[in-house]
Amino acid sequence: MSFFEEKNPEMDRYLETHASSEPEILKKLRRETYQKTTQPHMISGYQQGRLLTIVSQMLQPKNVLEIGTFTGYATLCLTSGLAKDGKITTLDVNEDLAYLPKKYFEESEYAAQIDFKLQDAKEFLKETDQIFDLVFIDADKENYAEYFRLIKPRTQSGSVVLFDNVLWYGKILEENPKQKSTQVIQELNDLIAKDDDFENLILPLRDGVNFLRRK
Repeated sequence: MSFFEEKNPEMDRYLETHASSEPEILKKLRRETYQKTTQPHMISGYQQGRLLTIVSQMLQPKNVLEIGTFTGYATLCLTSGLAKDGKITTLDVNEDLAYLPKKYFEESEYAAQIDFKLQDAKEFLKETDQIFDLVFIDADKENYAEYFRLIKPRTQSGSVVLFDNVLWYGKILEENPKQKSTQVIQELNDLIAKDDDFENLILPLRDGVNFLRRK
């Protein structure tokens, strides 16, 4: 849930009505996510989807990685800017829900460019030798710092990396957090801010997106 959605729903509606329209396939996917999943709030929101779409279309990446597929909403946003010979690898471990993203990937015009893997992301990153132009991470928060360490060698100058939920509903302001996920997100944000190989900005969009570019 976004800050404005919770604190000022009128502003949230204003932001949505003044953003570019949502493609029909994403409308259908968002609707089915709310109908058939127990945690539909995990879907990338409409505004965040527009951000991912614009970033992808600006970069026209050849190689994209997504960690945390869920129902595939963000995946389809990220595919919209793929180079003609580009591909996206999207990783998840939820076998029970896999039928839903697969359904929409097959319906989309980018079906041949999507490689959906049911695989642990840490395993994948340790095994792959691929270099990624664009990376989006929205999965288990307790592994965020480790994902950053593993992803860095798989990027090059100009690569863009986005971490979702880095404000963690404001919990990152806690001085001595008890929750492990809060501790790790604080660690991640500190690691990124101190890493001279990246320039970054935390966008206060929905639950916060840490936007990184490799120098």
